Amino acid sequence: MRITKAVITAAGRKQRTLPLQTLIDRDGVEKSVFSILLEEVVAAGIDEICVVVHPGDERAYSQVAGKHAGRLHFVPQVDPLGHGHAVYCAQAFAGRDPFLHLVGDHLYVSRTTETCAQMLVAVAEAEACLVSAVQPTRESLLPYYGAVGGRRVTGRQGLYEVDTVIEKPTPTEAEQRLIVPGLRAGHYLCFFGMHVLTPAVIDVLGDQIARNQMESGGMRGGITLSGALAEVARREKFLALELTGARYDVGVKYGLLTAQMALALSGHDREEVLARLLELLAQRELGRQQP
Repeated sequence: MRITKAVITAAGRKQRTLPLQTLIDRDGVEKSVFSILLEEVVAAGIDEICVVVHPGDERAYSQVAGKHAGRLHFVPQVDPLGHGHAVYCAQAFAGRDPFLHLVGDHLYVSRTTETCAQMLVAVAEAEACLVSAVQPTRESLLPYYGAVGGRRVTGRQGLYEVDTVIEKPTPTEAEQRLIVPGLRAGHYLCFFGMHVLTPAVIDVLGDQIARNQMESGGMRGGITLSGALAEVARREKFLALELTGARYDVGVKYGLLTAQMALALSGHDREEVLARLLELLAQRELGRQQP
């Protein structure tokens, strides 16, 4: 299986402007979140990139895409009907090919010389199946992520065969259905915001959207990617890969700040940033001590 396409979703109400924000990347250069995501995708050997946007946002994204603007194909999501629906909007672009999928409001920081997308694509191509990146995540963060349950693949570090997918599970649901042997207590395998999806996912999303229309007499929201992945897990091989890296949701409180610090502390200016942080902490402590 060869992965040559990618889909980035960036049309959600609270998501639209987040990828347009500017940060200092690991190389010390000022870039948009979107541009950093594009570099992540291109490093994985991707040739074509589809961006699902709110109608009218195409120009703003093109302007911050930098040298990779020529790779982009824009697809509008006219109605904000959920993450799964946004992915389905790219069906004509994807065709019957597998594709890398990233959400537009996350940044990814690898702890190795390979990017997170490179690691994920390599496993998907070798295993020729659907693969979702996951990260052990503490129980208190379950309301923010979809999560998976399953079992470790024998002899493979950080690779799991998925049998259960739940969107934003409660702690009780997670404890009952998502325990994975070997993880720290109170931690679960939550989605990383990055997947290699197969045509079966598009097929299931299409079925769910059609059923949604029939049952409600028209389209309504709530079409989740997790719901489609749960169904695909019952039909075909589905793996989860625990990546050597971390994801940073720039849409949560202090998310942009946290992502910036993660980039800075893993980049060329690490020593300078650490020195400034220590200086700030020292000044704060000195202020506390003064009457």
